[in-house]
Amino acid sequence: MRDQIAGQSVIEELLHLQQAMPPRSGFARFWGYSPLAAESVAWYRGAQGEIEVGRILGRLPPEWRVFHALPIGKASADIDHLVLGPGGIFTISTKHHRGKKIWIAERSIMVNGQKQPYLRNSKFEATRVTKMLRERMPQLPPAQAVIALVSPGQITIKKTPDAVNVLDAVSLRRWLLKQPGSLVEVDLVELEAIVDAPETWTALASLPNPSLMAKFAVIDSDVKTARVRRVSWTLLSFATVATLGVFVGLPLFNKLVLGIIGGL
Repeated sequence: MRDQIAGQSVIEELLHLQQAMPPRSGFARFWGYSPLAAESVAWYRGAQGEIEVGRILGRLPPEWRVFHALPIGKASADIDHLVLGPGGIFTISTKHHRGKKIWIAERSIMVNGQKQPYLRNSKFEATRVTKMLRERMPQLPPAQAVIALVSPGQITIKKTPDAVNVLDAVSLRRWLLKQPGSLVEVDLVELEAIVDAPETWTALASLPNPSLMAKFAVIDSDVKTARVRRVSWTLLSFATVATLGVFVGLPLFNKLVLGIIGGL
């Protein structure tokens, strides 16, 4: 399981959806039309978020072990990231909500005013992992549920959630390193072997695909290039309108002034 990459299942679904998209025409590329299908947008953003959190977790010290995209439950459900370290066991769910308002209470999270089931799902993941691992190591501490918010706008904490840690992803590494010690190295070695074994998990993970990130990088580059083109055309349109306003508006202004003077 250590060969699973951050965002693997999300990227696989994104690529599957994109297969149905016809190639963009030269006209569409020129004007910066997005290469993403409408139903692909959420998967693309999800992949971006998980990759970013994967990078953050990749900077943990070597005594920490990090796994990604671990299959659990049904309907292709997976744990975004599972972290094992001196501070304990952590199931980390990534939520990419760039620039959006996040409202957090004891039993609910809202994104731009829309209630989301994040707390319930995160608790379920941690409980499920705790049960699975304790079948092999009964004395383990419970897994801690974490929600990592990627690029949020305003975060309002009405009340700290019950049994789930909700963090801005930029503070995730620092937060993990501050957790009090609960596992020693010998425990981590045994635990790592259990997590790494495919038979530990309730569903078969997809086979490692070395080209997966390369394929995502192509889509990511196309999306960003299209965005730059759209912004460039928008700015050019504004500049054109402003320029026309100056050259057309000035004669009109002069006529207005002359009219006023003539009426005096």
